[in-house]
Amino acid sequence: MATEPEWRRGAGPRAAGTLLAALLLLSGCSADGKQNAADGPGSDRPSAPPTATGTLEQLAEKAGCEPNVQTDAQELRQANCKTSNGRYVLTTFATDRGQREWINEAKDYGGSYLVGRRWVAVGDAKVVAALRGRLGGTVETASPHHSGESGDGGSEEGHSGHHGS
Repeated sequence: MATEPEWRRGAGPRAAGTLLAALLLLSGCSADGKQNAADGPGSDRPSAPPTATGTLEQLAEKAGCEPNVQTDAQELRQANCKTSNGRYVLTTFATDRGQREWINEAKDYGGSYLVGRRWVAVGDAKVVAALRGRLGGTVETASPHHSGESGDGGSEEGHSGHHGS
């Protein structure tokens, strides 16, 4: 019967706690690096504040907008907002899973997303960058994916994949 090496005996809970603390420390460091990298090299912008939390109205107030609520459902609430920096859509979610599913679907359309805990702000890159200065969060960007239609009434002329032989 195999036995544990002497250095592992009796260290279970203490080792697990140490490992957990190390992982949390490392993940915190990488998140900071990711956010700073989003600021770009040589950026003179101050770092973002801690990520805001709250209701749709509380987040809108922190962002400096009067929310025009468009959707008020159990799973999400969504409002149009306008500030001196531009227009954006602010959405809050009932669950983390609902938020991630919404973001994954929305990214098919491209754009810039400021993501917080159970909230997302969507707008032009400059608007999202300005909002990050008020709400914190992480900036995510996506390029639009094409649905296979050319968008010009169905003509495929000049499309490299459809030339006759």
